[in-house]
Amino acid sequence: MSSMEIDFKQYQLRCQLRGHEDDVRGICVCGSEGIATSSRDRTVRFWSLDSSDKRKYVSSKMLLGHSSFVGPLAWIAPDEEFPEGGIVSGGMDTMVFVWDLRTGEKVQSLKGHQLQVTGVVLDGGDIISSSVDCTLRRWRKGQPVESWEAHKSAIQAVIKLPSGELVSGSTDTTLKLWRGKTCLHTFSGHTDTVRGLGVMHGLGILSASHDGSIMLWAQSGEVLMVMVGHTSIVYSVDAHGSGLIVSGSEDRFAKIWKDGVCVQSLEHPGCVWDAKFLENGDIVTACSDGVVRIWTVDQENIADPVELEAYASELSEYKLSRKSVGGLKLVDLPGLEALQIPGTSDGQTKIVREGDNGVAYSWNMREQKWDKIGEVVDGPDDSMKRSVLDGVQYDYVFDVDIGDGEPIRKLPYNRSDNPYDTADKWLLKENLPLSYRQQIVEFILQNTGQKDFNIDPTFRDPYTGSSAYVPGQPSYASGIAAKPTFKHIPKRGMLVFDAAQFDGILKKISEFNNTLLADSEKKDLSLTGPEISRLGAIVKILKDTSHYHTSRFADVDIALLLKLLKSWPVAMIFPVIDMLRMTVLHPDGAIVLLRHVEVNDVVMEMIMKATTDPALPANLLTSIRAVTNFFKNSSYYSWLQKHRSDILDAFSSCLASPNKNLQLAYSTLILNYAVLLIEKQDEEGQSHVLSAALEIAEQETLEIDSRFRALVAIGSLMLEGLVKKLAMDFDVGNIAKAAKASKEAKIAEIGADIELLTKQS
Repeated sequence: MSSMEIDFKQYQLRCQLRGHEDDVRGICVCGSEGIATSSRDRTVRFWSLDSSDKRKYVSSKMLLGHSSFVGPLAWIAPDEEFPEGGIVSGGMDTMVFVWDLRTGEKVQSLKGHQLQVTGVVLDGGDIISSSVDCTLRRWRKGQPVESWEAHKSAIQAVIKLPSGELVSGSTDTTLKLWRGKTCLHTFSGHTDTVRGLGVMHGLGILSASHDGSIMLWAQSGEVLMVMVGHTSIVYSVDAHGSGLIVSGSEDRFAKIWKDGVCVQSLEHPGCVWDAKFLENGDIVTACSDGVVRIWTVDQENIADPVELEAYASELSEYKLSRKSVGGLKLVDLPGLEALQIPGTSDGQTKIVREGDNGVAYSWNMREQKWDKIGEVVDGPDDSMKRSVLDGVQYDYVFDVDIGDGEPIRKLPYNRSDNPYDTADKWLLKENLPLSYRQQIVEFILQNTGQKDFNIDPTFRDPYTGSSAYVPGQPSYASGIAAKPTFKHIPKRGMLVFDAAQFDGILKKISEFNNTLLADSEKKDLSLTGPEISRLGAIVKILKDTSHYHTSRFADVDIALLLKLLKSWPVAMIFPVIDMLRMTVLHPDGAIVLLRHVEVNDVVMEMIMKATTDPALPANLLTSIRAVTNFFKNSSYYSWLQKHRSDILDAFSSCLASPNKNLQLAYSTLILNYAVLLIEKQDEEGQSHVLSAALEIAEQETLEIDSRFRALVAIGSLMLEGLVKKLAMDFDVGNIAKAAKASKEAKIAEIGADIELLTKQS
């Protein structure tokens, strides 16, 4: 699917439906009649349009009968039996009930499931239900007709496709396509429970997973699109005829997607259990705070300013009440005025409240000021329950925001660990300057309450040779923050694209290989059995990130990837490029590849092959991300510097693409080049990168992160590079001014940084 120009109006709150006394768990859109919702409060409520205010809905029926919380719902359109329609509900109590909306009475009780009912759907006159007991059951006129074990693990959802088949999603991480009791296909791709399902008319099946992703599948089993953006379990997904998709998650957001890109995130004061589109395109969300909310793009239906303001302050209060920093409630932290008081020792750390965030500062004895370390997003709670990161338990997992448009990073720590070792390993892993080390150690000590940590006086830093940093003694290493006047510059470290759907990549390669096998003229290009096994072995190494420091690649592994890049048809190389993209992030993989690059520049060949007009979007995206990842390894710096002109020219078309992912990748490439060429003091290269970054920054309609990264590149080049005067000649002042006026906080902040630079002599 090619990404279309994204024409999107922002959703705003239309109304809030209050009545449930506990989490709202499920939503069912009942044609134009109204909305049904289910709740942990054991009730189902039916909401009808308010005749006195068309923006609002009122609760017109409450259906009582379940003995525990109610989950899935289905709508029976009005017919002879149900003149005003009916509702089917499934509950934690293992029951499926059918309700007549005219009377509000329960007319059928379907008993048979052994455990919680997780899905109900109509199939003609029949009802199909799914359950944690691993079965699907068919009911007709109140009686069981058939049941079958559809998965070996709990079933979490079931839907019916317009073509008549059923699809089930399970804790076993798969989806299954059913015709009757026959499984036509098993869809594998998610790495955790499949929690929610939806239909995208004319395209395929949507799945929401505990792995944080949403996938769009063709009925044949092919993954058409993967949507990543939620930071926790995704519970539900739904699509509208306009092509929009909505998802609800544990992360408190309902996200709206178009062409695979998240175009808006609707924040809630609690987990979003379900999200559904109304026929007119409005969105209904079910939240753990017991409120049903409707969101609209129709200006006439938006809630009153008073209600919008009340909702904004409700969100703000909710976040403050939940937020803890290093085990302290955010509301208990001192404000910025605490920074008026000088520190008592160099490196002393203080956490203060800035707006809705806890921010760590470190005392700089030499300059007599507090240097900003970064935002502390969370720490362990008072119960000291152990946190998990990458499957390993730790006493603490801190979220640290370095700024600079960097992603939030996880810092794991056990109380028994040496904080210096932890800091060194973490900085290396995160590719951050080792000069941050002292502040990271202090930060760990402060946030774990280890004020009396004994420092080993014989310690020698393996990187700098200096002795251990002792809090309270003079020390003049550079701080984690730049001069306090700048919020986002200069940029330190490189950004990479390190997420991959390895199973999808292998599946695609296998699919293309089968196509070659079936073509008598191209059969000789296909992979042999042992070569397919080799690819599987490569993926195994790449997946096992915890052993990157010890695992090794054979030369034949890399040679195989390069052979495919060279010999396979151009339309088939993108999954191979994607494998190369991840291989470069592996320390040994990068070095083995470099040996090939030095002999015969296979990577430049790949770039030319992937970007030659008419370039396939998939080839462009995988190749630009791959090149961006080369910046992770300093062995490639001279190669990247040497080919800078050809590389930037090859990818310059990405900026004009309507594909947001391509735009972001191009901005990231530009930002990485800025960091590299500042280090290399390459004035000609810096000028080239500056003009490319200015071209991006001028486009105010670009996606926020793309524009932000370009602005950070400009600011960094002006602050630490050799092209400040050139930037002034290019009228950077106006770009800074426009950015500063942006409603997006980080765009406004980097705009202010650049404006400040223009005023300095």
